[in-house]
Amino acid sequence: MKTAQPLAKAKPETANRREAILDEAIRLFSRKGYGETDLQLLANALDIGKGTLYRHFGSKEKLFLAAADRVMRRIHEHITQVTEPVADPILRIEAGIRAYFGYFAEHPESVEMLIQERALFRDRKHPTYFVHREANLDRWRALYRDLIAAGRVRDLPVEQILDTMGDMLYGAMFVGYLVGRREDPSAVAGRIISIAFEGILTDTEKTMRGTPTKPLRPARRKPS
Repeated sequence: MKTAQPLAKAKPETANRREAILDEAIRLFSRKGYGETDLQLLANALDIGKGTLYRHFGSKEKLFLAAADRVMRRIHEHITQVTEPVADPILRIEAGIRAYFGYFAEHPESVEMLIQERALFRDRKHPTYFVHREANLDRWRALYRDLIAAGRVRDLPVEQILDTMGDMLYGAMFVGYLVGRREDPSAVAGRIISIAFEGILTDTEKTMRGTPTKPLRPARRKPS
């Protein structure tokens, strides 16, 4: 009986060709729309045969979804690159928020791809944006847990914090794009950071409502 041989890794030139196709596909899909994009136009732009596209991706739909996946990979790579050198965890969160809005402002085609995916493939249970969001949450979970333990963030459920912050970023990014709001991304990030970190109530109002004005420290367990 023959033993199974390990799968060979993709050759560098094959991987590079695939990435080049995805880069051009993102530009074309975002500009013309999925329905109006003929793969022959894409092949012409890349100076390759149309068959090459099918050999790499199999179909127009699979190519589009692979392009949407590349959009999200790039976003998370950018955020990771910006935030990893930042030592202080609070400043790292701020840097991540600023990187998020800065990237989408510089790459509006990314927003267009995500909008088209949601509109055209509504039967997908897990849109690309949320698949990648979930895949990249573990490091942020750990960061918030450490901040709560250190008494720098209120003792709230970490998933509640992540969901709320995620909703604010996602909503602001899409609304800004859809209404054509051309606001400095650093201003958008600063506004969300201010509201998320400081809230909208004054310390006087918080006191009247019985709301702590400082982050809550988790209660220390008594030694058994």
